[in-house]
Amino acid sequence: MAVETGIRIVEEDDSGIDKAFRADVLAGLSQRQKAIPARWFYDERGSQLFEDITQQPEYYPTRAETEILSTRGAEFAALTGAGRAVVEFGSGSSVKTPHLLRAISPGAYVPIDISGEFLRESAAALSVRFPGLPVFPVEADFTKPVALPDEVQGMAMLGFFPGSTIGNLVPRTAVDLLRSMRETLGPDSQLLIGMDRIKDESVLEAAYDDAAGVTAQFNRNLLTRINRELGGDIPVDAFEHLARWNDLIARIEMHLRATRDVAFTVAGRRFTMKAGETIHTENSHKYDPRSSAALLLAGGWTPLADWTDADGRFSLILAEASEYRMAP
Repeated sequence: MAVETGIRIVEEDDSGIDKAFRADVLAGLSQRQKAIPARWFYDERGSQLFEDITQQPEYYPTRAETEILSTRGAEFAALTGAGRAVVEFGSGSSVKTPHLLRAISPGAYVPIDISGEFLRESAAALSVRFPGLPVFPVEADFTKPVALPDEVQGMAMLGFFPGSTIGNLVPRTAVDLLRSMRETLGPDSQLLIGMDRIKDESVLEAAYDDAAGVTAQFNRNLLTRINRELGGDIPVDAFEHLARWNDLIARIEMHLRATRDVAFTVAGRRFTMKAGETIHTENSHKYDPRSSAALLLAGGWTPLADWTDADGRFSLILAEASEYRMAP
């Protein structure tokens, strides 16, 4: 079946600027510790650079997760059943998705992503690989509840959130997202989610600062996007990529650090930074089995099964929507 045109849920002003992008950038650059949400990495160039990151030898999560997806299909199928609509949050290139689709015999596939052109290209390519599978791409910010296409209403839902993207969010926001996913998917749904495990600091830092410098390009591309879409004049060459492990809260932090004093404008607003100041661009939280279970439970999901790769580096967890009830 040919891929459907899909739904587009992105609010733009009269000049075509994404209002949420502008608001987040201006608010983030106005803070004492400047910060921009990681979801804005993913314009077309950023999405492609992230796919390049996953091919770097230091970046283990994709290989570890793919190992689980490619070897545990029968177990997924037994627990999810056939005919569910697979709803993938932040689908990107959907490179891991075929492993899941082949395993569980879904009734439809709904990729959701904020990068529209990349989304539609990926959805069309996947539709060719699965010609009997209805594919309904939705261009939207999946951090908020999303109205799913009419064609999948009434179907049992399986949310798919691979790549440990949940780790990009601080716990409060991660819980909000999990609750939002539950609202999107409905009360009888399931969620298959990737979460990266805590491990040696040197392994973690190398994964986010590869020798080829692809992650550095990915990080700085955010500034290029701001300049292009928001009329900015940020001197991109004045910023360097920084990745560091914060052991207290179990996360990798990515920053863009100014190598000299800079002044620039974005959307008509002026900003200054001293040499050494940073823009905090991403967190990547890591979990152990207890912290991952606690996070899911707080977000309205009850864990059913937990799979790891052979080296125990990464987890894929299947959870079901928790029944709303009074404590205990």
